[in-house]
Amino acid sequence: MKRFNIFTILLLVMVWSGCSVSKDLSLPNVAPGLFRNSAPKDSASIGDLPLKSFISDLTVQNLIDTALEKNYDMQIALKNIDAAEVLFKQSKLGYLPELKLQVAASSSRPSDNSLNGLSISQFTGSKHIEDYNANLGVFWEADIWGKIRNQKAGALASFLQTEEARKAIQTRLVANVAEGYYNLLMMDAQLEIAKKNLKLNDSTLRIINLQFGAGQVTSLAIQQAEAQQLVAAQLIPRLEQNVILQENALSVLIGTLPKAINRQTRLENMEIPQNLSTGFPSALLSRRPDIKSAELALNVANAKVGVAKASLYPSLVITASGGVNSFKASNWFNVPASLFGMVSGGITQPIFQRGQLKASYELAKIDRDKTVIQFRQSVLNAVGEVSDELTKVEKLKTQYGIAEKRAQTLQQASRNASLLFKSGMASYLEVITAQGNLLQSELELTTIKTEQLNAVVGLYRSLGGGWN
Repeated sequence: MKRFNIFTILLLVMVWSGCSVSKDLSLPNVAPGLFRNSAPKDSASIGDLPLKSFISDLTVQNLIDTALEKNYDMQIALKNIDAAEVLFKQSKLGYLPELKLQVAASSSRPSDNSLNGLSISQFTGSKHIEDYNANLGVFWEADIWGKIRNQKAGALASFLQTEEARKAIQTRLVANVAEGYYNLLMMDAQLEIAKKNLKLNDSTLRIINLQFGAGQVTSLAIQQAEAQQLVAAQLIPRLEQNVILQENALSVLIGTLPKAINRQTRLENMEIPQNLSTGFPSALLSRRPDIKSAELALNVANAKVGVAKASLYPSLVITASGGVNSFKASNWFNVPASLFGMVSGGITQPIFQRGQLKASYELAKIDRDKTVIQFRQSVLNAVGEVSDELTKVEKLKTQYGIAEKRAQTLQQASRNASLLFKSGMASYLEVITAQGNLLQSELELTTIKTEQLNAVVGLYRSLGGGWN
């Protein structure tokens, strides 16, 4: 009766203590109400759009499809998912007992002058000992404090983290491929501008040579015209070099050997989306892979705290084994005479392990606090990225409008300067200056157009788009 009362009290204490073993830490609410420079009318966001609905250019779509299949970072991410899935499947078996089959045979000959040798000789009439054993052992630990449950929860969160890591790589890969392609279109446009400007300089130089022959200008005019011509000429091989380098970089990004990239459109034909809705910042918590990964990291940290806390409490272990045992091989499987069995149970309470368990628990709580800080930081970074891209989209639109007007003005100025120069009403310096200003303005216009396209893709990525 006393023994029953003791075990009853012990069981009640264990259950009562178990109520406070793992208290999960909830996510902090750190998302602002609105993005800076944004006033959404509803929760719709371009981040919710499927990839091929947002990027409609077929060439970019094909490049992205190739990258998702062949990019090595993407392949490693998929292998990490496979590895995490194996560990998660293994953790799901944590509630089941361990089973071990052991088959052993031994033979030993003790000294004739030893106690074992004299005993064996006296009782068995033999000078050696044989032992044949085959048994099945069972080991099972009761999950009283939720240690196994927390291990399973941690494995699940780790598995889901690898999927979020894959999504994060994909969103970055999509943006990089699109930006690389847009940069190629920019370089094509700039190369065309440089060649056109070179032809314009050639025409101007021919007229100046004719005027020099007629004694209307000095050799200084020819030298300055030739210098202006060489500026445009030098720009062409530099742009051709940049085109090849960008093609090589884009080829490596999509997982293929360096090669020429097919372009079926021109930069001037690329349209800038106008209605770029962002939704509310709170939606980032469920859409951005890096934020979801930080949230899952908190789940992992919570699980580790639970496992460390459970290690401080008693553990109930039940073991059992049974099989056949015999001192002679001929009687090994003589049933039921060779059968044996054993069942035991025990409760183990850690008392003193030089503070290791307590230190592990405290470190797990500190790591969990660090994970909360990292979650806050990931949300802050995400909101900052969206605000940056929104600012770029807005200000680049204004810059492009101004640059476009400037380019149109300089185009007209260059034509007027050429006409006036041919009629003798403008100097060669005015022509050269007008042509140089036109070249720079047209190059700048293509740069701003490309930055606009990249800013739109950057906004899409920062809002969590690209993985669906």
